[in-house]
Amino acid sequence: MRVNFTARHYKPSERLKEYATQEVQKLERYYDSIIDCEIILDYQKLHQIADIKLIVHGNTLAAIEKSDDIYKSIDLAVTKLERQLKKYKAKMSHFTNEKIINNITENVL
Repeated sequence: MRVNFTARHYKPSERLKEYATQEVQKLERYYDSIIDCEIILDYQKLHQIADIKLIVHGNTLAAIEKSDDIYKSIDLAVTKLERQLKKYKAKMSHFTNEKIINNITENVL
């Protein structure tokens, strides 16, 4: 998985970059066919925003979270993406299993 990191309105520390990258890398345990990931961190007056987008075989999964701490925003966005990946994986596995079963029954008849 390729990871693109962008910070808007401030210069992030190396520790923050590593933390965000490690958290996103953990998503591969839920679905290993993630093609690309884009992490955008933004700092505004009262909120720190984490915007994470994953590209998986023609679809884009996205999560945007705001909080007063950037690490908390990253954690919340990654948690949201975990749920989306689990749902996407279940949907894709159901689709392929259903298609295989239909092909087998058509060949038998």
